[in-house]
Amino acid sequence: MHYHCIAVLSVIVTDLLASLAKPLSPPWDNMHIKHSWNAVPTNWVSLGRPPSGATIDLYIALKPNREDALIDALYEVADLVAPRPETLELVNSWLEYHGISSSSVSMTHGGNTLKLKGVSVIQANTLLGASYQVYRHVEWGETIVRTVGYSLPRALHLHVLTVVPTTSFVSPRTQWQTPRNDSSGETVGLAKSASGEPVTILSGRAKVDFATPSFLRWLYDTEAYRPNAMDKNVLGVVGLKGDTPSPADMEAFMRKYRDADDATYYKVVKINGGGNDPTHPHEEANLDIQYAEAMAYPTPHIFYSLGRGPSRDDWLVIWLEYILDQRDIPQTISISYTYKERWTPREYAFYVCNMFAMLGSLGVSILVSSGNDGIGQGTCMNKDGMVRFIPTFPATCPWVTVVGGTTDYEPEAAAVFSGGGFSDHFERPLYQRRSVPTFLEDLGSRYQGLYNPSGRGIPDIAAQSISLPIFFNGQEQRETGTSGATPIAAGIISLLNDWLISTGRYPLGFLNPWLYGKGLAGLNDITEGSNPGCGMDGFSAIAGWDPVTGLGTPNFRRMMGQLV
Repeated sequence: MHYHCIAVLSVIVTDLLASLAKPLSPPWDNMHIKHSWNAVPTNWVSLGRPPSGATIDLYIALKPNREDALIDALYEVADLVAPRPETLELVNSWLEYHGISSSSVSMTHGGNTLKLKGVSVIQANTLLGASYQVYRHVEWGETIVRTVGYSLPRALHLHVLTVVPTTSFVSPRTQWQTPRNDSSGETVGLAKSASGEPVTILSGRAKVDFATPSFLRWLYDTEAYRPNAMDKNVLGVVGLKGDTPSPADMEAFMRKYRDADDATYYKVVKINGGGNDPTHPHEEANLDIQYAEAMAYPTPHIFYSLGRGPSRDDWLVIWLEYILDQRDIPQTISISYTYKERWTPREYAFYVCNMFAMLGSLGVSILVSSGNDGIGQGTCMNKDGMVRFIPTFPATCPWVTVVGGTTDYEPEAAAVFSGGGFSDHFERPLYQRRSVPTFLEDLGSRYQGLYNPSGRGIPDIAAQSISLPIFFNGQEQRETGTSGATPIAAGIISLLNDWLISTGRYPLGFLNPWLYGKGLAGLNDITEGSNPGCGMDGFSAIAGWDPVTGLGTPNFRRMMGQLV
């Protein structure tokens, strides 16, 4: 028995030594799915494989050494996003194994992302175990190169957060719409607001026929303030989809509504093939820049016009890559575009949201629109045939400030389309730990199972969003939507930053901890209205925070008082 054990042990040792004499086979062929869809997302159809020789730029988002460090840093204004020491070594070995030239690989996004420039689609398919195809959106006609699933070697799953573009079938929707005629209530008289604007009195409620800049400045108490830090303070407006504004329309708008005809107004920065054709402006771009300027004039403005490039790059990732690489970044940024969170892969959403957190840690206040579909568009049925409310992204990211819509005044009320609800991707952030549970207690069991009660709640604040006059192609027209509310709110935050900078202080940066804390006293609580959708009545605006108007609308002077 003793000699038998020795013989067996001898065989084992011999085999082990033989295996050690051979070079270890790399683990890069042991592929496991990272993310996939069971079917092509709704409204997208495949047009087949990309043309031979087509290339894409891949972004490999690396997991940070300390996953909570960035969020801690956001609250403490620090910066810790570097990957674990072994991560780069492993990923570079994997890329080398697949013949990816080191000259085509660069670091970006603060060191947490590897950018692979000009990867052939054939090579990307091999690298990721994917099947890239060209897809077209049946409603909007937009085409993208994507795959319904991709894999990574098992050894990399703990090191790579996501790869972009892969399964992110998202296209930004602009949040403006044709104004609705509201025939509810009984007209009992005409009057003028204290700002001099004509209003209609409906059953005791003052309805503004045109929410002009003079009305907004009176309503939100900014009309007496003139910016003083124009050499330092800047307001940025993001235009996705190649949208571009018209300087002629801006000039006409500012001459009529701000009595200004001597300003440069804004400059356009073109990114990734973005446009700047004044002869072909877009209503969204005009609305966004005109109301940002109307509220913050004469603060300098930058309009970022973003293109897709030949490889149909991801809008948000390209813009975030650009802005994080800039030496000088606007202190306030307005984004009026949204995606359905439902079709935003969770790890992709985390990756984009982390980049927004990086911006916040750099002292930037980022405001985004909550959407115009209330709690959700259509039946809100998911792939399992169940109804589920549809929040929007990047609004559900906890590290941006989300703007819903209001209408009327004395009192203001929620706009019926104001997007709101709870994230299915992101848990409730620390700054909402007191305000959101109060709403949920009031809601009770209503809509149970249709939303995530532990998710990040949106919006955070709100602003006027109905009957906003703009100039477009030389003609005046009205627009409605949270696209207008967002630059209005951003303009007010920009004025607060101007005041802070002009008094030798730092800008606000990430707003939400302050808004949900001391800044709350500077907001007008909205307690009327709701946001129907999904064939239901939606959530109701109540005292305190609610998923319709958030904490309320801004009062500039009172907010200044909370910064003293």
